[in-house]
Amino acid sequence: MDSFPPVSYREDPSRREPEWLTLGQAAKFLGVAQSTIRKWSDHGRIPTFYTPGRHRRYRRGDLETFLVRSGPGRTQGGPPVLVVDDDAGMRELVRLQLEREGYSVQEASSAAEGLASIEARKPDLVLLDVMMPHTDGWEMLRQMQERYGVGSIPVLMFSGQVDEADERQASSSGASGFVGKGFDLDQLVDQAKAILPL
Repeated sequence: MDSFPPVSYREDPSRREPEWLTLGQAAKFLGVAQSTIRKWSDHGRIPTFYTPGRHRRYRRGDLETFLVRSGPGRTQGGPPVLVVDDDAGMRELVRLQLEREGYSVQEASSAAEGLASIEARKPDLVLLDVMMPHTDGWEMLRQMQERYGVGSIPVLMFSGQVDEADERQASSSGASGFVGKGFDLDQLVDQAKAILPL
């Protein structure tokens, strides 16, 4: 954690906009709830500084950079990645981590939604959960290969269990890699970066 430096103001004395914003000011600046900014801060998506009293402060320049990179309605310049998982919390954690690394991330909560997303915008990499209701990850992988060809879109499979049989199946099914959940996010992101370098 960084310590909070002294208050400074922008160069234009007529505007006197503070360079450092409180949590409430930062939320207003970005147009989101304070709880959203807290979550982004906790996941390292926005650099956060703390006062000696442990109050959060945000540098205006960091917020402007965040808006350019991933704000509402903005397009991101990194390679497109699709994360398919029925667990919304897991999707969000993976998305935040990948966006922090510079990827442009789309999410899908089911195989059907994932296939529709691929049809609309073909990603450079798919992170695909094995265990999903209705159509599981293996079936989605098979359908992708049927439509687009084996290996045309790299797929990194992940599972809620560490299972050597799943790892072997991923390899024999044409997936580019496999990670068992119970993993830390860094492991998943490192494999994604190995498959799709920035």
